[in-house]
Amino acid sequence: MEDILVLRIYKTSIGIFGMLGNGLVCVVICKVSAIQTRTNAFIFHQAVVDFLGSTVILLTSEVPLPSLRPDDLLSRFLCLFWLSNFLLFCLFVVSTFNLLSLTLERYFAIVHPFKYQVAFASHARLKIGAVFVACWLIGLVIKIYNLIIFEVEDGRCISKVVSRSQAVGILTVVLVYFLPAGVMFFAHIRIGLELKRAASRLGPQPAAVATAPSPSSGEALTSESDMRESLLRARRNTFKTLLVVFITFMVCWTPNQLIFFMFNLGWKTQPNKWYYLLSVAMVATNCCVNPIIYAFKYHQFRNGLREMFCGQRFRTDGIV
Repeated sequence: MEDILVLRIYKTSIGIFGMLGNGLVCVVICKVSAIQTRTNAFIFHQAVVDFLGSTVILLTSEVPLPSLRPDDLLSRFLCLFWLSNFLLFCLFVVSTFNLLSLTLERYFAIVHPFKYQVAFASHARLKIGAVFVACWLIGLVIKIYNLIIFEVEDGRCISKVVSRSQAVGILTVVLVYFLPAGVMFFAHIRIGLELKRAASRLGPQPAAVATAPSPSSGEALTSESDMRESLLRARRNTFKTLLVVFITFMVCWTPNQLIFFMFNLGWKTQPNKWYYLLSVAMVATNCCVNPIIYAFKYHQFRNGLREMFCGQRFRTDGIV
């Protein structure tokens, strides 16, 4: 149970809103077949992971734990897997790598569309499932670091940096934060440039020419142009939504990862320090903000909500 009242109220609120919001995202994507695209499969998985993270946040805030004893197996288990935030940060890492996978899926779909179509020409669901499994394996392997540096001492679960763990800790920060952030930053720049070029190629609707095409061919050209424009709009909306998600990720994760990086360089701190607790609270916030972003920015999700609750069907813009 969280001892600091303000932090307890905050974490409890985050846990409840995160469970409700991410649960709603999962239900909408499951119920509305029109938005069951490859991109939304990654968003669904993101919501599942964040739902589990919100649940753990709520439990760590509200469930009381027994006193820790150095020679007690239960105490050691609670220290390594619960109080060290191993389980929570494992879910956070899975969420990060799923966001990275989602960004790369959009990158290849927009920047390298032919390679993307070839890659998903067969066994698409199996390949997407393999990506999800890889995210979970990466999360488990990376956060094993927590099991090295935490131990029970004087009735407390404390962390100690030893020579063998400093290099692992720095590598962990690089793999969990700097590498995904750098790749996503590059991908968003390339996606933005490609969408801008696509908009330039599409251009405004051409004016009527002297030798006008026959009505049937004119209607076909207009229909094809409308389809391309509709697809471009959908892709731009998805890109803007994921860009906001990425910026939010950076804001929420940066303080904690900088503290953790400095800790592994020799800066002494403990998990009960206010600034570390605040940084963990910011990371936890990332579990509940994505549904809010989808509700305000993601047209497909809003359309799915209207269809599920109001029965208003909408026209899809294709796989985006």
